[in-house]
Order: sequence, then structure tokens, then C-alpha cells
Amino acid sequence: MRLRCAVLDDFQGAAAGSADWSAVEEDVEVVALREHLAGEDALAAALADVDIVVTLRERVPFPASLFARLPRLKLLVASGMRNTVIDYAAAEAHGVTVCGTASSSTPPVELTWALLLGLARGIVEESNALRSGGPWQQTVGADLHGRRLGLLGLGKIGSRVAQVGLAFGMRVGAWSRHLSQERADEVGVELAASKEELLSQSDFVSIHLALGDRTRGLLGPAELALLKPTAYLVNTSRSAIVDQDALLAALVEGRIAGAGVDVFDTEPLPADHPMRTAPRLLATPHLGYVSQANYRTYYGQAVENIQAFLAGSPVRRLP
Repeated sequence: MRLRCAVLDDFQGAAAGSADWSAVEEDVEVVALREHLAGEDALAAALADVDIVVTLRERVPFPASLFARLPRLKLLVASGMRNTVIDYAAAEAHGVTVCGTASSSTPPVELTWALLLGLARGIVEESNALRSGGPWQQTVGADLHGRRLGLLGLGKIGSRVAQVGLAFGMRVGAWSRHLSQERADEVGVELAASKEELLSQSDFVSIHLALGDRTRGLLGPAELALLKPTAYLVNTSRSAIVDQDALLAALVEGRIAGAGVDVFDTEPLPADHPMRTAPRLLATPHLGYVSQANYRTYYGQAVENIQAFLAGSPVRRLP
């Protein structure tokens, strides 16, 4: 009897065409789920007869309670080699092997700049007006050259965002709790004296930090109040780094020029969520990692992981 594999959150129906699943089709029946399964009860019901699960990024938590409700599950493949929503001890206790895949940092860098440029030049407003027969020119774009780009985080993604900013002729500064002068010099950016200085003196602020106890709620009402009224905030990292209620209030009250957001506390975002209609907001449905090359890697290596598991020699094991 063939094993059964569920691919979660295949919103675009892209999983089948992003890899050669024929390599495992004799042993595994692959079913792609196009709709998001919200909540543990829905997951437990949908995956009750599943032996293998392929999950995207950190959208679906796998706590101990869920593993306990999935006695058939033997292999969990997560895209990327870091996942904070999987209980690895519980997986081991229930006999579930967890494997990951490679993941490129290039797509989130590119999306960061898509959001930043879209905000600065009013791309969505102007395009919508042109297509609907509205006013010819209604915004005056914000310049990038000579303006200050402030980066919260200067890791793999933040440093590449910095390079693009420098190419635009921007003054680039960065801050994080453990950022050193040596690292700032290596990337060619200014080391901000403090988080407060970075926020208050930057024209564009972009977040590139991992979510953890020290970064959760890093930007609350007091921090957002430091931003210039003409400043733009971009978040392609994790929503919980920014107090969402405080950000929504700042947008509604016009205390910042705008925000570009790709991540939300609840995903998919509910249809009636106020972020869907917030003014001064350019929002995308967590597209940071979504690119053709990344999907080929995710699903191609998922197939490799399944093959290796079936052969008794799992690869890319997590954590």
C-alpha cells in the first residue's frame, strides 16, 4: 500500500509543477491542499490518514498535542532549515522524522525593495487611477537618493538590502542589539548609536530580525512615535516584532507616511481584518519567500527528503 503525503498551503497550485514527484509516485500518493487549515482540530481531521506532510515555512505549528493526534505521521518536511513552530522533542517522541530544505534569502530582499519602492512612488495608487480613468498624476514621489535608510538587523538579508540602498545613493544605517562596528564597516553602513536614533533619524526603516523573546514587540507605540511623519516602515520579517495595533493606529492617524507589510499575526489574513483597509498601507500576503526558484528548491528537496526517508537514510534532518 502506498503512503499518503499531504502538501499544505499550496495556495497557487504550484507544488506539482515545481518538482518531479514521479520519483516517489510508486510509493507515495501526493495530495496538495490548496486551502489553509486553521486550527489544530482542522489539521488533525485532514491529516488523520497521512504518513508524510510537507509544510511551508512557519505558517502551521506542529505542537506536541498535534503530533499526539497524528499516529500515522512518520515524516514532516519543512521548507527552510530553521523552524520555530515545530516541537522537535514531541516529534521524536512520536517517531516522526523532521527534515528541512535549503532556502534562498534573495526573494525577501527583492520583495523588501518592491514594497519600499511601491510606497515611495505611489505605484499602486497611480496604477489603479490610470486603469480606472482616474486623475492623471495624484502623488508626488519620495526620493531615495540622499535619504537615510535605517535597517533593524544586518544579517544575511539585511546586508543585501543595505547594498541595494547604497546603490540607490542612500545613506544606510543599521542597528541590532549585538551589531558591531566591525560588521557595519564590513557591509559599508553606519552603525546607529541606538535603536531610538535609528528610528528618529531615518526616512525609511526596514526590519530584518529573527523573531525571539528579545525582538517580540520591539517596535511598540513609543518606538513608532519616534518615526518622522514623512517616514516609511517596511516589515518583511515577522509581524510580532511590531505592535500591530500601534502600527494600525499610526497609519489611520497619519503619524507616518506609510508602511509596507508582508507579514501578519494571523495568516491568511481574515477578510474583515482592519489591515485590509488601512490607509497608507501597501500589503502583500506573505510573499517574501514565494518565488519560482525557491519553490523549485523547496519541493525538489522535499522529494529528495522523501526518497531518502523511504531508503532508510533521512537527509537534512532538523533541528
